[in-house]
Amino acid sequence: MLAERLTRRQMTTWMAMSAAALGAVAIPNLAGADGVIIVDPPQCDPACPGPIRVGDQLVVKSHHVEVTIANQVASTRIDQVFLNPNDWVAEGTYIFPVPDGATVAKFTMIVDGQEIEATVLTADQAAAIYDQIVRSMRDPALLQYVGQNAIQASVFPIQPGATSEVTITYEQVLTAEQGLIRYVYPLNTEQFSAQPLESVSVHVDATSADPIRAIYSPSHAVGVSQDSETHFVAGWEASNVLPTDDFTLIYTVAQDQIGANLLSFIDPATAEGFFMLLAAPGIGTDLAVVTKDVLIVLDTSGSMEGEKLSQAKQAVSYVLSHLNSEDRFGVIEFSTGVRFYDQQLRPAGEALAAIGWVENLQSTGGTDINAALLQAMAMADRERPTYVIFLTDGLPTEGEVESTVILANVGAASNANVRLFSFGVGDDVDTFLLDSLVQQENGVSTYVRPGERIDQEVSDFYAKVGSPVLTDLALSFGSIQVQEMYPNPLPDLYAGSQLALVGQYRTGGATTVTLSGAVNGAPTSYIYDQQAFATSAGGANDFLPRLWATRKIGYLLTQIRLNGENPELVQAVVDLSVRYGIVTPYTSYLITEDDILTQEGRSRVAEDEVTSASQAPAETSGGAAVDKAANQGSMSTSDQAAPVTGGDATQGGSGNAIKVIGSRTYVLQNGVWIDTAIDPSKAQPTKIVFLSTDYFTFVAMHPDLARALALGDHVMVLSGGTVYEIVPS
Repeated sequence: MLAERLTRRQMTTWMAMSAAALGAVAIPNLAGADGVIIVDPPQCDPACPGPIRVGDQLVVKSHHVEVTIANQVASTRIDQVFLNPNDWVAEGTYIFPVPDGATVAKFTMIVDGQEIEATVLTADQAAAIYDQIVRSMRDPALLQYVGQNAIQASVFPIQPGATSEVTITYEQVLTAEQGLIRYVYPLNTEQFSAQPLESVSVHVDATSADPIRAIYSPSHAVGVSQDSETHFVAGWEASNVLPTDDFTLIYTVAQDQIGANLLSFIDPATAEGFFMLLAAPGIGTDLAVVTKDVLIVLDTSGSMEGEKLSQAKQAVSYVLSHLNSEDRFGVIEFSTGVRFYDQQLRPAGEALAAIGWVENLQSTGGTDINAALLQAMAMADRERPTYVIFLTDGLPTEGEVESTVILANVGAASNANVRLFSFGVGDDVDTFLLDSLVQQENGVSTYVRPGERIDQEVSDFYAKVGSPVLTDLALSFGSIQVQEMYPNPLPDLYAGSQLALVGQYRTGGATTVTLSGAVNGAPTSYIYDQQAFATSAGGANDFLPRLWATRKIGYLLTQIRLNGENPELVQAVVDLSVRYGIVTPYTSYLITEDDILTQEGRSRVAEDEVTSASQAPAETSGGAAVDKAANQGSMSTSDQAAPVTGGDATQGGSGNAIKVIGSRTYVLQNGVWIDTAIDPSKAQPTKIVFLSTDYFTFVAMHPDLARALALGDHVMVLSGGTVYEIVPS
């Protein structure tokens, strides 16, 4: 227990400091990330310079995490270097929150090369320490760990101006649920660090006895390399960041050639159901690769002269040299007119000759997009999947130049087996035309910004789609009623990639999921029995609502941008952005408007936005237009929920701060953290006084709300349809 570690004098001093009128907060974080140090009151000479704020004690120099997973046994090693920038010695008690559901088999803590003793605390023992700290220091931050086991250790003193190296290792057994294995590293303790980490990284090396299929992180944009069916490495690193989310890595194991695994979550406050289906083909299986045709449509107008055309040629060369043996190809170059390598599709074996032809292309003339795409559609075989890769850096200036007419012409000439992938190079492209084309032709837009390499973007893209294994996808969820699924429409499934489909559902339960498609024209289905949609609220997948909302908002914004300011769609974007704390072009008001949590306030903003847009139509080209197109496109396909942005509550900014906790979003208005699902103008909350006996009883009875209660001493939360308001004592 913390009280047993402190001397009577230290405890008296500590409690006196916490109760001072200055409102000192003295729970700095040793790591600013994985654990918390409860700092002993500093012995300043002659006196401490004011309150000791969160994060003032130590500065993180580096924080690196190495994880090895062997058949579900995870070994985690944490290496950290800390600096004490103050004039006093820093020491205290270190508390490491054990991830939910983890059973720690071994724990070692080494400070400056010397192993120190650590104690494993049960959730109840840890909660007793948290309660004591909250009561004495009037700071609820540690409540976020209620319900978790913890590890406690004494921290050796760090002298003023000195650094300290800390190494922590622990082992845990990961469980597999329906073939899904989850690893979590507790990286979310931003309340305890006022300064960003100088560097942070997490590296995972995993092996499995069963074939590994999908590998996915809902929390961080990880890089993944899988060299066999049973082994992969994944990593994430950053600098000058303040962690806000635990690091979560999910991977699935299955014997099926295409594995499919289900994650689901029911929001405790609203009872809405959300799900994700992860589907991925195995590496090294005997899956047949779909034979396809690849048509490259390359802009060689005068504006492509120089480095852009050189990189574009390298991109074309990469695609042609990575065709599968049974593929066919065509190359069309266009400027004022249209020319092609051959009027007929050619076998992959002739790619080398075509690369030589491409190397001799020159840039000149205007940009006849309409004629080039019509030529591509005329060459497309209606019996084989056809991928059209379209590279351009400009607006249509020759032939037909009206975007709507070009779209109609291409749509009339195309057929259902065509997938068009556009690459807009630079800022002088027609984002309306490119995005409308790919939406119409079931593809994706990529924008290559100034300073980015065309060949790198195209080669990265083709490495993902070069080997399709299932086309024309369709999904059936049996007896479960699903809706609002994204991405929409479903893409093809490729070797070495995966499908992460998110959606909503109504009533949970066990069901059979069927994935259907075509392999070289032949219908093919994969059946997955005993897939379970959650029937009770809560659980580990609370990231799903915000991920679903991110994709839906991206989809809606694209529809609005391409089809006009539909009032219903604008209202839907506003409502979703407020509910889930996702800032959009419409919702800068999320951190400035006092009545945004009321339906009347949101409706007024939506009406104002529609009126404003009708008076000033959006630009379709230029840097701002490309930024908008790229951002909205990435939202609609993102694997992580949109990041939270907003005012800084800790510094008394003029706007409203935003915090996301699991599936819930909280906005700070007039000193009160309010769940955005609550309309404060209509709420009749049950009030509970901060630090009262009822308060601690409430925390114990609602561990799912502990992270929200950790926000401060004035919070309005929603549980089971009832609004509760924690009010200052």
